[in-house]
Amino acid sequence: MTETTIGIGGAAESTDMVLNIGPQHPSTHGVLRLRIVLDGERVQHAEPVIGYMHRGAEKLFEARDYRQIIMLANRHDWLSAFSNELGVVMAVERMLGMEVPERAVWTRTLLAELNRVLNHLMFLGSYPLELGGITPVFHAFREREELQTVMEEVSGGRMHYMFNRVGGLKEDIPAGWTGRVREAVASVRSRMDVYENLVLGNEIFRGRTRGIGVLSADAVHAYGVSGPIARASGVDFDLRRDEPYLAYGELLDTLKVVTRTEGDCLARFECLLEQTLNSLDLADACLDRLAGLEPGPVNQRLPKVLKAPEGHTYAWTENPLGVNGYYLVSKGEKTPYRLKLRSASFNNIQALTELLPGTLVSDMVAILGSLFFVVGDIDK
Repeated sequence: MTETTIGIGGAAESTDMVLNIGPQHPSTHGVLRLRIVLDGERVQHAEPVIGYMHRGAEKLFEARDYRQIIMLANRHDWLSAFSNELGVVMAVERMLGMEVPERAVWTRTLLAELNRVLNHLMFLGSYPLELGGITPVFHAFREREELQTVMEEVSGGRMHYMFNRVGGLKEDIPAGWTGRVREAVASVRSRMDVYENLVLGNEIFRGRTRGIGVLSADAVHAYGVSGPIARASGVDFDLRRDEPYLAYGELLDTLKVVTRTEGDCLARFECLLEQTLNSLDLADACLDRLAGLEPGPVNQRLPKVLKAPEGHTYAWTENPLGVNGYYLVSKGEKTPYRLKLRSASFNNIQALTELLPGTLVSDMVAILGSLFFVVGDIDK
């Protein structure tokens, strides 16, 4: 087989066309390039080409102390900033054998679920946009704005919250804040039927996504895919339920792990939507529990120079996009000797090599968008 790289124009009928999709910045995802080999309109081979973001977070971790690395971890998935911070501080706390105050545990759980809703709303709005439907993204940003307001009030940040600290939180929540959060959650929940009616009820959207990009459960296991994408293929795994951290062990009555068996683009969108609704329920449950807690500290006092004892540990969390893992190695210094980051998007995007071959070029964007990835999370 001969391959011909084509810029503008055609090729002989006996050759396959090699087409570069990108590297451009497609909306929320980031700079990605796909190198696909086409036979007419059908994809024969697909290779994701990564590395355009030049993040280098893992190497930078080694030159920053345990307070400063929170800032770096905050940014690789810019839609899941609070959850990213959480994994790092949990790993350091585990190394130190540190207990976090109960009030901080419940507040962290609440903020993690609000962050999950913010992440999912972005994809619930931008995925139809990538398929040509512009209206849902306006609704998504309206709902996001209500939650962003309360997140900004408590932390001072809109995207990069920097509210976690080793041993707890930066500071206590403002007076009356939980009431405003409850109002925001109720307001967002009251308008979530937009995605059910406007998007899932749209026959064009269903036609573009049903039966398209089917990912098998075997491929999920082979590529290490996790999160809503894995659960849409029938893989019933969620760390919040299966290996509880924070306060999730006490929320199992409210926590619902949403699964589908179809494994197509439509199933992935449905999982994302149902998981968003469940996160709103979890946020309400956290607010109820916080209301019953006595006033108390939200962090531990730390030495001026924080050093983790020599050794290694692994912490993992159920981030909005899937499982994030943090392997921390310490030599007893104030900086990590090594902090390996296992990000969800890195594994999830590898499944494109399995999903795209055999599909039409017109379905490629539908499949690509349904993987709900952030390229900064890949190029960590």
